[in-house]
Amino acid sequence: MATFWRSRSTLHLPITLSVVLMVLNATLMVCWIVLLAQTTGYGALITGTVVFAVILAGLSFYLVLMIKEVRLNQRQANFVDSVTHELKSPIASLKLYLETLQLRPVTDEQREKFYGVMGEELERLDHLITQLLEVGRLDAIGEQADAEDIPLDSLLKKCAQGACAHHKREESETIQYDLQPTIIHARPIVMETIFRNLIDNAIKYGDDVPRVDIKVRVTDRGRVITSVADNGQGVPPELRKRIFGMFFRGGSELTRRQKGTGLGLYIVQTLVRQSKGRIAVHDRPGQPGSVFEVDLPGRAG
Repeated sequence: MATFWRSRSTLHLPITLSVVLMVLNATLMVCWIVLLAQTTGYGALITGTVVFAVILAGLSFYLVLMIKEVRLNQRQANFVDSVTHELKSPIASLKLYLETLQLRPVTDEQREKFYGVMGEELERLDHLITQLLEVGRLDAIGEQADAEDIPLDSLLKKCAQGACAHHKREESETIQYDLQPTIIHARPIVMETIFRNLIDNAIKYGDDVPRVDIKVRVTDRGRVITSVADNGQGVPPELRKRIFGMFFRGGSELTRRQKGTGLGLYIVQTLVRQSKGRIAVHDRPGQPGSVFEVDLPGRAG
């Protein structure tokens, strides 16, 4: 209900202005027709045409603004739903296991299992909070450290190992590397944030048995192209620009297979642009899946 009222409040101005412009447009047309019926002067015709064009342009602008506001509110509603679920699920799980440990005796094997599950839920909470904090300080990420020469192949392997550990996957069975030795001059935490999110997504949205191909190449223009390919369902062409927007999550929170906040790719794109780079997504040639391609300034290592 709160989201509904926020939507109405946000859309009030563009809707009101659109209605006013429509009324002015109708009034102009009526007056114009009446005026032309009395005179055939070109001045009235030209004036009417100019004013009509201005009103039509203004009306179109506010209609576009209204559509954007609707989409933003939908993304915000999805974000609230997903964050609520991401917060409540691990908290409920932790509460259940703690109550079980307090209320009845359990075997050592059961206790170890409970501790393992509780550790996973705490890690899930930590990941969510980290993402939310990263969005709040995107402009300041890494400012406390100077840019330095980073061997990209080592950094990618570190990020891949962390992502595999997070998803409990064997690195040797999940990740395939094709890395040309390269150097990126950047802040390490920024690069780690970019590629950690991309590799984590590739595993998360891959097939039931995920396979991720990571490739690095240097161009003759002094650019480093890093591609992260997954074997999932791919990204439809109509969503390939929208997925980098804040809060964007395809589909409904009730039917979606994978949960999340819709912030990961927004963080990635923002940091890539701050690093004077570009990011794009396209189909995986000859097989299902997507390829996320990051173009950054760099050199051969």
